[in-house]
Amino acid sequence: HQTMSNTIFSASLQRLSPGRLAYLRPFLLAFLLLNLVLRLGLAFAALDHLSWRVLPALFIGAVFDIGVFAYMALPLALLLVLWPKNWGKALHRCMVVLAFVFSLVWLFVALSEITFWNEFASRFNFIAVDYLIYTNEVLGNIRESYNLPLLLGGVAAGAAVIGLALTWGLNRQKAEAESGHAYGWALAFWLLLPLLAFVGLNAQYKEFSSDAQVNEIAGNGYFDFVHAFNTNEIDYPRFYKTLPAAEASDELSHELAVANSSQPYRRQVTHGGAERRMNVVLVSIESFSAEFMTAFGNKQKLTPNMDALAQEGMLFTQLYATGTRTVRGLEALTLSMPPTPGVSILKRPNNDNLFTIGEVFKEKGYEPLYIYGGYGYFDNMNAFYAGNGYTVIDRTAIDKKDIHAENIWGVADEDLFTLALREMSARDAAGKPFFAHIMTTSNHRPYTYPNGRIDIPSKTGRDGAVKYTDWAIGQFVAQAKKTPWFANTLFVFVADHTHKGRGRTDLPPENYLIPAIFYAPGFVQPQRVDTLASQIDIPPTILGLLNFSYQSRFFGQDILREGKTHQRALLANYQTVGYFEDGMVAALKPNRGTQVTDAVTNEIIDPNSPEAKNMVKEAISYYQIAAQAFRNGDLKNGQAAMPQNSGK
Repeated sequence: HQTMSNTIFSASLQRLSPGRLAYLRPFLLAFLLLNLVLRLGLAFAALDHLSWRVLPALFIGAVFDIGVFAYMALPLALLLVLWPKNWGKALHRCMVVLAFVFSLVWLFVALSEITFWNEFASRFNFIAVDYLIYTNEVLGNIRESYNLPLLLGGVAAGAAVIGLALTWGLNRQKAEAESGHAYGWALAFWLLLPLLAFVGLNAQYKEFSSDAQVNEIAGNGYFDFVHAFNTNEIDYPRFYKTLPAAEASDELSHELAVANSSQPYRRQVTHGGAERRMNVVLVSIESFSAEFMTAFGNKQKLTPNMDALAQEGMLFTQLYATGTRTVRGLEALTLSMPPTPGVSILKRPNNDNLFTIGEVFKEKGYEPLYIYGGYGYFDNMNAFYAGNGYTVIDRTAIDKKDIHAENIWGVADEDLFTLALREMSARDAAGKPFFAHIMTTSNHRPYTYPNGRIDIPSKTGRDGAVKYTDWAIGQFVAQAKKTPWFANTLFVFVADHTHKGRGRTDLPPENYLIPAIFYAPGFVQPQRVDTLASQIDIPPTILGLLNFSYQSRFFGQDILREGKTHQRALLANYQTVGYFEDGMVAALKPNRGTQVTDAVTNEIIDPNSPEAKNMVKEAISYYQIAAQAFRNGDLKNGQAAMPQNSGK
């Protein structure tokens, strides 16, 4: 009886054994531990100090990790089940080899996440998806920015250690794995787990606190990358809170101070007096935060030339970038449009023949130019600007012998400005007024530039890149002063975005503050403008300064006119878009989420309070109508305006 009982008990245990699927246990454990270490490392890097706030992030992160591993385990589970019964030893050797392969992949991705976090203070997002498309630039940037042999050697060594630990775990499971084929319950578990992950996991799970950095720590790089890939273009009315069409139109009409219509952004801008037929040079500067300048309190004296221009021209001290990427800055400075969720319009289909600041200048007889120091196929710049009537001039227009330094992003800024001076002088010699939009590249990792220009060696960090870009701007202005067209030219220097975006909230205004300087001796009087404004307000402000009258489809406003009585800024960070006004930030998020916070304390304001409700309503009106206008083609040139109505 005792023998029979033992036999029955052993048989029962065998039925509960996963058999070969036991080999998956060490893989799961290693994946969870590696991601735990990664989260703790990011927490140390991102937070002032570790506290209980991190514990929920670790738990939520583990849920994401299990869900992601379910997809990785599915092909392994099928391999284990389908492997021929008599090849058990070969199967074990195969699993050991896969242990080292998985270790290498996992560690490489973890290192990529650390590098990405160092640059963007975020898990993988839209930018990582873009970087997958532009692999030449990304791989070139990594090659030029880091010691690759050391980096890859470290990855290989680390992967070897993890692989050995996994091999030890596989050896521990060997006896159970070789006991027979997997039983039904184990196979059902590993087959159903990916389905549960697909149905149950939601990106919103990590949005559990008001601290954006802690929320990011809770994420999983694999999951976030796939999620960003799938939501690269987001349908605003489907995922974000909306207002009834008439109510949104009324609200935006009030915001833009125009007679109400179903297209309130369409309005006639009229200025009395003669137009000032000046050339305009708009320089958008890569990653140039306001905090780099002495004018904003910096003590390092990195920007003597920009500070001199600020003293001699019109400095805007409360201007905010719309986003955290170059394409967002270009979108705002070209289209004067809110940063609608998803990718920038520069990279969306059907983005040609739009109403732009270049179009207004073209109608006035100017030639709009877009001049870029890199290859303009990057971020779809060439296609976008050429499709909207600009003459596009990029790195291909520079002879190799005229390049003093270059990296994967483009030529040194001094070479870009030499190209711009040549092209603008050619237009002036032909008697053609010009509007030139110049985009710099030097203030970007790997931070390389010609030696001997400044007192900080090349490739030693961002401070050197900032100081070099400032030096190049100083040289550009000095050379421009020698041209016959300088006296009749308005220069506008403005950043495309800051060098950082994330903070304790999704949209920390202090991380979006950028400088803007209007410079034209004898025309623009030295002054500081402290009006709170948005990057989308630059185009109408330029046109207003020149006294241009035009039929507008801009969402921005002239900072020097209506901007004084209606101070606000629009901000965006990947999927979160927002509205900054009166010391508060209204954030709009997917799944129709809204939140209003105090811009200084980051405290959440009661959503039922009148001020919070009003802020959310104003924000929705901008983004809902902007998204609709682009989707419906209403921003296309030649589209007739809708009939006016009372809005009642």
